[in-house]
Parts: sequence; structure tokens; C-alpha cells
Amino acid sequence: MDDARAENEAVRVSQASPVAVRRSPKYGVFTAIGVALGLIAALILTFAFTGTSEPSPFTEVRYSQSQTFGFILLWCVPAGIAVMLILAMILDRTVGRRTRQVNVVREVTDETGSLD
Repeated sequence: MDDARAENEAVRVSQASPVAVRRSPKYGVFTAIGVALGLIAALILTFAFTGTSEPSPFTEVRYSQSQTFGFILLWCVPAGIAVMLILAMILDRTVGRRTRQVNVVREVTDETGSLD
């Protein structure tokens, strides 16, 4: 009976090793903040200037305020994203230098009974 139990048991090996852990910024959050800042900047720029009632000197077309908002939005949102991602990369370089060492235990289980 002991032989049958020994054949069915799995072999487990535990290994402890030190690893370096550091925090990094979440780039998705910085991107979302950049979109929000670009949207707010486009709103401010749209309503700050009253030049939308005159026809454009180049196309001689009158653009509504919503069209002007859309045009400005096309420039402000990518600019906001770029600024925030650059800020995230700078934070990653400065804050990322602070690492700490922790011990990690890795357990390997072999169901066949023999580890290579």
C-alpha cells in the first residue's frame, strides 16, 4: 500500500531567490488624464476667441462654434496625451530608481514524479 501512495504523490521543489521590485506609473491613467486636459483646453480655446462669426480668409467659409471646437480638439487631445505620457516617462525614470529587494519563493510541482 505504501508503494501505491508513493507513485501517486507529486514531487514538490521550493526555491527562494531575491528579486528587485519597483513601482511604475500606469500609462493608461496618464493617457486618460491627457485626453481630459486636451478636451478642457479645446473648450477654453473655442470660447475664448470670437473669430468664428467671420468667414475664413483662406476658404471663405463660415465655421460654427461646434466645427471650431472639433478642429481645435484634433490638435489639443493629442497634445494633452503627449504631455502626460512624457510626464509619466519622467516619473518612471525618477521614481523607478527606487527599488527594493524581496525574497520570492517559487514552487515547482511535477505530477509525473520526476523533476528534470
